[in-house]
Amino acid sequence: MQTSRGRSAGLGLAVVSALAYGGSGVAAKPLIQAGLDPLHVVWLRVAGAALVLLPVAWRHRALVARRPALLVGFGLLGVAGVQACYFAAISRIPVGVALLIEYLGPALLLGWVRFVQRRPVSRAAAVGVVLAVGGLACVVEVWSGMGFDAWGLVFALGAACCQVGYFVLADHGSGGDRPADPVGVIAYGLLVGAAVMTVVARPWGMDWGLLATSADMNGSRVPAVLLLAWIVLIATVAAYLTGVVAVRRLSPQVAGVVACLEAVVAIVLAWVLLGEKLSLPQTVGGAVVLLGAFIAQSSTPKAAAPEPVARGEGASAAAERELSGGARPA
Repeated sequence: MQTSRGRSAGLGLAVVSALAYGGSGVAAKPLIQAGLDPLHVVWLRVAGAALVLLPVAWRHRALVARRPALLVGFGLLGVAGVQACYFAAISRIPVGVALLIEYLGPALLLGWVRFVQRRPVSRAAAVGVVLAVGGLACVVEVWSGMGFDAWGLVFALGAACCQVGYFVLADHGSGGDRPADPVGVIAYGLLVGAAVMTVVARPWGMDWGLLATSADMNGSRVPAVLLLAWIVLIATVAAYLTGVVAVRRLSPQVAGVVACLEAVVAIVLAWVLLGEKLSLPQTVGGAVVLLGAFIAQSSTPKAAAPEPVARGEGASAAAERELSGGARPA
């Protein structure tokens, strides 16, 4: 019963995280249209979140000595790596193609779990990933901007690999005799990410005066600082906190599939708040992503197998161990 409650709570947190992440684009687009460089928006997002969590980082300063590799890895991959690679990709290939490749992360994560960690992967989780990726192709209407740029595809694949790192490291932090507090991991990850993004974005060249103006959101004027506050507090701080805790309550591969909802949320919010049209393929694709996420999250039975099965045990039993905390990345 406790495992079932933890799984339900983890699923709820994963959905909340996807909702929070998905709202970032709706708030960022008016700022970009107002004149802010996309990389500067990313830097404001990461640096602002790091500043908010600075007191938390001080409170968990013992983590620096205990888990330095985890903190640096999470900052480089889960924060800076995803952002930098994604923006490098969309500078060369269409946004839809870049998004689709980035969200191949859950599929790559299954490969990591199966072939690197040598842990069984349930058939339902694999089916969920296939459906989610197929649905995402419809959501981003990947066929409308097909183009080949070798470096663009490399950067997009890099973003997908960094996304895998995010989920693996988020789960890895819960291992050992003294698990790393997820709040502390996020705080230091954002600090590391902010330092890296400072070098990449070079914010000293930003037009800071734009933050004192208002931006247009589908005909309404919204203070730029309010949009920035949403990006920092909701789309970053809340999104990372709920996302990492969700990974620890679910298995990384299940949380990864649920995270695909972010793209669906982004499209729907853009339709509602920015007046962007939602086509029939996008609607159908969103439904397919939801179906894939549902199948993936339901891949683990609520009750553990009564008897351990030797070497050839079913994938569902192994997945149950993952949810109960019995199997963690090395």
